[in-house]
Amino acid sequence: MSKILSNTELANIADEFGTPLYVYDADKIKEQYNKLTTAFKNTDTVFFYACKALTNINILQYIKSLGANVDCSSINEVKLALHAGFSPERILYTSNGIAFSEIEEAKDLGVIINIDSLSNLEKFGKKYGHSYPVGIRLRPNIMAGGHLKISTGHAKSKFGIPVDQADKIISLVEKYNIHINDLHIHTGSEIEDVDVFVKGIEVLFDIIPKFKELEVIDLGGGFKVPYKKGDTETDINLLAQKVNELFASHPNPGGKHLQVWFEPGKFLVSECGYFITKVNVIKESGDTTFAGVDSGFNHLIRPMFYDAYHRIENISNPNGEEKIYSVVGNICETDTFAWDRKLNEVREGDYLVFYNAGAYGFQMSSNYNSRLKPAEVLVENGKAKLIRQRDVFEDLLKNQVI
Repeated sequence: MSKILSNTELANIADEFGTPLYVYDADKIKEQYNKLTTAFKNTDTVFFYACKALTNINILQYIKSLGANVDCSSINEVKLALHAGFSPERILYTSNGIAFSEIEEAKDLGVIINIDSLSNLEKFGKKYGHSYPVGIRLRPNIMAGGHLKISTGHAKSKFGIPVDQADKIISLVEKYNIHINDLHIHTGSEIEDVDVFVKGIEVLFDIIPKFKELEVIDLGGGFKVPYKKGDTETDINLLAQKVNELFASHPNPGGKHLQVWFEPGKFLVSECGYFITKVNVIKESGDTTFAGVDSGFNHLIRPMFYDAYHRIENISNPNGEEKIYSVVGNICETDTFAWDRKLNEVREGDYLVFYNAGAYGFQMSSNYNSRLKPAEVLVENGKAKLIRQRDVFEDLLKNQVI
């Protein structure tokens, strides 16, 4: 778990731009992307950044500059990717329970499309037949991921077409002469055991021979990142080795080459992100000392939503005596970032930094309690620049009709 920006740098950025504040380190994104490309350097593997993790246009443009493609979960993410300069052939749109009109729009924009229901596959076949290649998202019925809410491949998941309905898929493909060039699976997030990906590939090997125009196997994302000291991340080198070995031992019938795709999101941007808050109040309550900060789950919902752990440091008093605190927000709900957390002595006015805040931090923020969304800053080449302004009161009234 590397730490690139120093306490002093983060404190200076907070002084300049105010708090609460999201800060992203471009160097860390580059480091993570290089891990992927280095591990798979001798293979035909393509990486699509799962941009639902963080869609700030500056982040998209930076990731594009590294050479990555982009994976989208909505038509508006597709449009953001186009706005960021990605060409349509570098944009993957994997639909999920959407109206067919959104697939039609994606097709008109010329992007790569994965379809996740028999219903939309039939509609696609009826309208487009063989004229536009399309992928299919399959549900492999594999339980994986660090939390049930982020596990997407199990037998009760809403995502994808169940693999046991492969015959129905084939019937539709043959009936409408649909051009299937991609099979996609995604089992969940926070996957440390690379054998989960192996199991997914093995499920696909039974199905691959049924698709004569197949060009791509898309294994999704979900790579684990470290949150606590001592945590490990997905062993990308081992993953590359096992994927290569598996495809070498199970060649596509007829010897046709298949390209492999991955969709890393959190892996690329989680560790690049720092969320800086200021302590408003210290409150003693029995055996508990609360450190109340100028934020809440309206800005960082993961601890309350996923029981997610974020390492927290007091960068204003890094050498203070360690004490136990519950770090809480200012929202009128149970709003706890951390229970009984050991921190260097916290004083009112201190800056507390939450690590691993790049993925699903700002992206899942809201104006709950009519609170303002924070600003975002990108540090690139040693310089911090504002990439999203902090909300002002007028933003709360925007789009309201009186």
